[in-house]
Amino acid sequence: MDFFELLAKPGARASEVATCLDAMTHGQRVDLLPRLDRAVQKRLYTLASLSAPVGVEHFVPAEVEARCEVRHLGRNTLPLPRAHTRFEKRFCRAGDGSGRLFGYNEAPSRDLIGPGYFVARPVGDDAVWASRGDVVIDYFEVPDGPVAPTWPAVVSNKQGLQRFVYHGTRDFMRRVAQAVSIGAAYKGERSLGSYFVLVRED
Repeated sequence: MDFFELLAKPGARASEVATCLDAMTHGQRVDLLPRLDRAVQKRLYTLASLSAPVGVEHFVPAEVEARCEVRHLGRNTLPLPRAHTRFEKRFCRAGDGSGRLFGYNEAPSRDLIGPGYFVARPVGDDAVWASRGDVVIDYFEVPDGPVAPTWPAVVSNKQGLQRFVYHGTRDFMRRVAQAVSIGAAYKGERSLGSYFVLVRED
């Protein structure tokens, strides 16, 4: 069954969606991104609440060394020109043994807005956060140690135009498939009603 037909099917299960995506090649999953509008992503986010929990190893597999970049290609639902709805989140494991991930956003607007650095970690025992996702991408924090050597300089999200986009924001992540996740954006504790899908690069 076609991915979109499956997603629209009454009673569709998260496991069915995962199986469909897992059967695709990386290129096929990336080709889906331009077609994932807000309605589709909201449906995916809701279904993903019944998926197996996602951990930081989804974003940076355990075999990847600290400070080595892992790219996730993304599509967001912000009301932006088409060229600005595609982006990447780039992750690496912190080198301090904390299990945290460091990351930033690579997008056409980076030179203007900034890299939007963040720290990602499990939500832990916070029941409210856990109802939103399993891993939080937290823009209240920026890396406090070395990042991947090719990345731009780490800057605070309070600096420049970043404060209007990233400052005070957190994204909560759920698993969709082996290489696919979905996030919901919050400003403080307020949902922005915006989602984004990430496809991890092989």
